[in-house]
Amino acid sequence: MAIETNQIVSLEYEVRDGDKVVDSNVGGAPLVFMFGKGQIIPGLENGIANMAIGEKGDVLVKAVDAYGEYNQEAQQEVPKDQFAGIDLEIGMSLYGQGEDGGTVQVIVKEIGEENVLIDFNHPLAGKDLMFTVTINNVRDASAEEAMTGIPAENKPDDSGCCGTGGGSGCGCH
Repeated sequence: MAIETNQIVSLEYEVRDGDKVVDSNVGGAPLVFMFGKGQIIPGLENGIANMAIGEKGDVLVKAVDAYGEYNQEAQQEVPKDQFAGIDLEIGMSLYGQGEDGGTVQVIVKEIGEENVLIDFNHPLAGKDLMFTVTINNVRDASAEEAMTGIPAENKPDDSGCCGTGGGSGCGCH
């Protein structure tokens, strides 16, 4: 039976770029999201649409349906003095505030005498990714979940931590 829009899906995944594992929640808290709302990358959502509870499978997600193609123009030279107090290294990720007020991740590409070249592309942009997923659960959303788009499992409890956020820390997914 196909997973339907607005159902709550819980899954375990491992994602590889070639032979290298780049992310995994195996053995940790599952990824819980509302299907059909763009809460995960489109290629993965499309790839699991016909999977059933307990099913395990591999889903190849092309770059365009994952984190997009690599954009050569998404780089910027920034004066080095804007990074005062930071021990810069090529390849390190930095987080800043974007024009819309949201958090932006950039990667240090080059460190010059006066300027630093930063890259705004997602670290996995331009890469085809292989996801190995296991569908843990699929259920209908409650009225509140359907209205907010937030699965109960991802909702902060009174302490500010997620209800079933797993063992270490209490960051929501």
